[in-house]
Amino acid sequence: MKSLDDDQAQDVVSIPLAGKSNIADHMVIAEGRSTRQVAAIAQKLAERIKQAGGTARVEGLANADWVLIDAGDVIVHLFRPEVRSFYNLERMWAVDEEGEAPEVVEA
Repeated sequence: MKSLDDDQAQDVVSIPLAGKSNIADHMVIAEGRSTRQVAAIAQKLAERIKQAGGTARVEGLANADWVLIDAGDVIVHLFRPEVRSFYNLERMWAVDEEGEAPEVVEA
């Protein structure tokens, strides 16, 4: 979250997935103002994760409309604003199995 904030990512949202999905414990969704900014944020974040001893698999960097960074327990989605609104991942994860909205933390 700090790395995204340092790189001026916008509208950062963290969605806890523990107990809701086995793909990760947290999903972070953020956006950049342009493909260039999305790519730069993704590259810096992946580099910082690796420097901290973690692993980061990056997909979508070539187009940088939607870049996914899989850091194991945390998955980060970086979008251009119009692509984010089209896919609307926040809405997809807005209701859990009991019909209740999960805790969504905006940074």
